[in-house]
Amino acid sequence: MHEDGFIGRIEWAVAGRALPGQRVSGDRGLILDTGGGTVLFAVLDGLGHGAPAADAADRAAQVLSENRAEPLDVLMVLCHRAMADTRGAAVSLALFDPGDTVRWLGVGNVESRVLTKSPAGLAVRATILLTAGIVGYRLPQNLQPQTIHVRPGDLLLMSTDGIVSESADAIDLSKSTADITADILGRHAKDTDDALVLAARHRGSAQGPAS
Repeated sequence: MHEDGFIGRIEWAVAGRALPGQRVSGDRGLILDTGGGTVLFAVLDGLGHGAPAADAADRAAQVLSENRAEPLDVLMVLCHRAMADTRGAAVSLALFDPGDTVRWLGVGNVESRVLTKSPAGLAVRATILLTAGIVGYRLPQNLQPQTIHVRPGDLLLMSTDGIVSESADAIDLSKSTADITADILGRHAKDTDDALVLAARHRGSAQGPAS
């Protein structure tokens, strides 16, 4: 599965695949326009794999789609309630403001980073502080979103644990988000799990066509 596009000046792409031998994946990537140029990105990793994992992720995806304007901590609670009779999922949410901020919140092991160019090369500007738990089964009491500042060209990268984490300097920021996600999925997807990676960045004042 490969999808990409633009919402306003924000370029995005998502690439994923099911565990080899399985027909459905329990990993989901959502791109939701919340209005005013702000975009909610979500990566969901249903516990395990196959249809039960997909059911859990689909429940959360529906809740997020229907309540996208709610604060991140409220969205996490709503997902938790919707998945109460499922396996549950790891959930990471990132609200991308086309100005200069990303607000994010994560429960479970969906990794999220912001990469930036620096004089020494590519660097990690920030990494989401993940909270232990399983949305739908055991939700942490303290859900505190983080806010980080970003610049045009910085890359938001979110991936499930079916992707082997790689060092920042292995990513080519000159490529489109579609190419970046396809490269990561092709080179770093595990053979033992579903896998999904999402990338997004603010392209500055000019909007280009989706690649």
